[in-house]
Amino acid sequence: MAVLEEIAQDDLAVGVARALAIANHAAVERGTDLQQSLVTITEEEPPPYRRWRIHYGPRDYVGRRGGDLVVIVDEASGRAERILRGQ
Repeated sequence: MAVLEEIAQDDLAVGVARALAIANHAAVERGTDLQQSLVTITEEEPPPYRRWRIHYGPRDYVGRRGGDLVVIVDEASGRAERILRGQ
């Protein structure tokens, strides 16, 4: 339990987790199967206006095009700011 308490005190870990939860919700609403997605998280903009780019792509991406979804989450507002579909 001590590890969970440490994580709860880590602002970066909490911010990433919150952004991922917001992006997951947006992705599922758009038909993305989270279990079949390779998920990557990138900091798109640094603090104090941090935005997270969360990319959902197919796990079997070699030689494949399309099917990607990118959700940009604004950490301050806690909302999906932009949602982009790959081709």
